[in-house]
Amino acid sequence: MKRKNYFSYILVVAAIILLNISSKVYSQNTDKLYEKIDLFSEVLEKIQDEYVDEIDQAEAMDSAINGLLQSLDPYSSYMNQKIFEESETETSGEFGGLGIEVTMEAGLVKVITPIDDTPASRAGVKAGDYITKINDEQVRGKTLMEAVNLMRGPVGTSIEITIRRKSLKKAKIFKITREIIEIKSVISKLVDNKVGYLRLRAFNQNSSDQLKKEISKIEKNKKLVGYILDLRNNPGGLLTQAVEISDLFLNDGEIVSTKGRKNRENRKFFARKGDRIKGKPLIVLINNGSASASEIVAGALQDQKRAVLLGESTFGKGSVQSIIPLKNKGALRLTISKYYLPSGKSISEVGVLPDIKIEEKGEEFSINTETDNQLNYAIKLLIG
Repeated sequence: MKRKNYFSYILVVAAIILLNISSKVYSQNTDKLYEKIDLFSEVLEKIQDEYVDEIDQAEAMDSAINGLLQSLDPYSSYMNQKIFEESETETSGEFGGLGIEVTMEAGLVKVITPIDDTPASRAGVKAGDYITKINDEQVRGKTLMEAVNLMRGPVGTSIEITIRRKSLKKAKIFKITREIIEIKSVISKLVDNKVGYLRLRAFNQNSSDQLKKEISKIEKNKKLVGYILDLRNNPGGLLTQAVEISDLFLNDGEIVSTKGRKNRENRKFFARKGDRIKGKPLIVLINNGSASASEIVAGALQDQKRAVLLGESTFGKGSVQSIIPLKNKGALRLTISKYYLPSGKSISEVGVLPDIKIEEKGEEFSINTETDNQLNYAIKLLIG
């Protein structure tokens, strides 16, 4: 098939797809839709005939699809077959990462959180940083998945990322060595023989079971006065785990609800009797790196007046994404519903606000160390 004919074929297929969608969804705006399809075809033809360089037609169509999805929200995206397969096998051991959870904002990659004890966190990357360059490549103009793929690579290889940070006047460059990212989701300790400290790094499949075990160990101490649940720099994870972990500290009441366009996405989750820490005071630490499932737990415990939240506002990711496989062996990552707290508030973009606002102090700040002024403040509140 000749190149121009092949290109025309792509246009026809694209038009047919759009028309099939339009007949179901936009029947009242058929004329306007025809005009847009004509415009889309004209633009593609002009690019094909006039653009200074030859274009990869498949990549151009992928970019058009991605543009549509990213116009919906920062979390929806298209994965072609290669990217989808890589995303499913990224834990195989062949590729390493930096240990950051990211999203897109204003055309740049925004760090949701650096995960504890990973190359990114050890290098000094912080929640809220904007990645502007990966090695020598500008991030602006790339999709989120393209940027993520640039950051992935063989274990032991190095990468340079350039970031902008609100507190810094100049861009900062980090040289980071890729590693296999293994996350131990729960760590705990007893502070001054009186305070149970529970650090939850992620919401993995076994996080609630791990947390139960750590609580059982701490509960054996008869001098215990209260607990600190640390959700800072926790990017979230499984909704089921968010519900189960919230339930560990509640006896009853709503935890979270989800609402979408389809009835099957409209659900409510409630606590069951059995507060694992038997009503003891609970302080939850949060920051801008606390996202998604972390915000569900913090918001539920706050709304049910079970805990005091201390720290900084959370990230504000209150939506649920589903991976939808496609016929071409690619997939859509599509937002299908939103989270709502027991109070009815949406987490999206707003986040969860702390009851006691304590900002982290200085560039030397590090979670769960002597420089952790937020944790130190929480300990003083409990011990007195």
